[in-house]
Amino acid sequence: MADLKATELTGRMRDICGTANVITDPLELRTYECDGLTSHRATPALVVLPGTAGQIAAIVAACAAAQVPFVARGSGTGLSGGAMPHSQGVLIVTSRMRKVLEVDPVARRAVVEPGVTNLAVTEAARPFGLFYAPDPSSQVVCSVGGNVAENSGGAHCLKHGFTVNHVMGLEIVTPAGELTWLGDGTGVINGYDLLGAFTGSEGTLGIVTKIVVKLTPAPETVHLVLAAYDSLEAGGRAVSDVIGAGIVPAAIEMMDALSIEAAEAAVHCGYPEGASAVLLVELDGPAAEVEAELATVRSLCLAAGAREIRAADDPAQRAGIWAGRKSAFAAVGRLSPAYIVQDGVVPRTALGDVLARISELSAQAGIRVANVFHAGDGNLHPLVLYDDASAAQTEAAQALSGAILDTCISHGGSITGEHGVGVDKSRYMPKMFTADDLDTMQLLRCAFDPDSLCNPGKVFPTPRLCGEVPGARRAPHPAVAAGQAEIF
Repeated sequence: MADLKATELTGRMRDICGTANVITDPLELRTYECDGLTSHRATPALVVLPGTAGQIAAIVAACAAAQVPFVARGSGTGLSGGAMPHSQGVLIVTSRMRKVLEVDPVARRAVVEPGVTNLAVTEAARPFGLFYAPDPSSQVVCSVGGNVAENSGGAHCLKHGFTVNHVMGLEIVTPAGELTWLGDGTGVINGYDLLGAFTGSEGTLGIVTKIVVKLTPAPETVHLVLAAYDSLEAGGRAVSDVIGAGIVPAAIEMMDALSIEAAEAAVHCGYPEGASAVLLVELDGPAAEVEAELATVRSLCLAAGAREIRAADDPAQRAGIWAGRKSAFAAVGRLSPAYIVQDGVVPRTALGDVLARISELSAQAGIRVANVFHAGDGNLHPLVLYDDASAAQTEAAQALSGAILDTCISHGGSITGEHGVGVDKSRYMPKMFTADDLDTMQLLRCAFDPDSLCNPGKVFPTPRLCGEVPGARRAPHPAVAAGQAEIF
């Protein structure tokens, strides 16, 4: 950002938000140089902390007028570099906007600001016998606005669905600075599903300022089963058998020996000693139904070779068991100075083969991999452990991480299940999609953001139709040739 433009824009931001909410000090700016994925960093030119939707609209309008890029950031817990700042742009931090504006127990919905934490929504709804179903492991700190941007999942999304299944309306600021609504708050969609398109767009189509979320009745009964195994393969068989029996648990999670070791050191969760894998199966719903499913799950887990089974229906006991799984990502920091969190997805039937291949790749690279994953929907989270002080290890870890994603793709899977593409996985997009596919996706992005100022450089490896330094094109995109789109 040129000095004169920066000075003028800084003054404008102070007029909008107040001097105390505009950060220009170089050391303070570095606080925001990355999100939860620390391997990708950039120091923003300017950080602003708005307190209202109107302030965000004014900030974006000022950026658009000055042709300065901008990036939105919530709690900064993302794991794909999606909230990494632009070095010549403005970082718009929504953490001050954390009010639960309304809880409507009759309509079973709530209206919240983007900085509200995920868990705070459930806490606000609990007195009415309701809860907010999507629950990322970071739900204590992650913001709902960030959940919308990434279409976040979590352990209980196997049964209850991802964020997109629970968003009924969004107030957004467009990349031009216009404040508008997508959806009417009822969840009923007429015409184009812009609400669904915006949810999971990773901050590239605009900035969320209010969210209408669906609330779910708390289940009558909840049971949690812990089964310990001598191998991941045996635990994987149990997962397939449970789903094959027609049971859809609220959650099915698995951890390997390395992640169990880390969790034990961090939170003393008391998992069975010496287990090579721990499987968590949570059942919820009407008491009679849960009791019947519980007996079947226990039987199937034993038949798959479980060496020990525990069951808990007491909330405190369940929370103690879940603590190990919920803390796994942070706990692995005890084993390694740095790690890459991957987010590949594979069919459940391929879990065993893919996990075996990850083990082979880990041995070949000489780099440890801890496996924590949503086993029920095949969403893997391999944690690639390395020393970031070593350039050789960093390079090897990046190569291993890529090989894991290649393995997921080759088994009919995907490069991301819930963490998003961001900057971390953008180079793998051409392995899943053709050039025409990627260009078609860009048509939607350009419809919202023709100047490519909103979170530029994310998701797409070689932007084609917006102004993000596109590469050479041998022939015009079919949509352009037909007059349906324009290259800006």
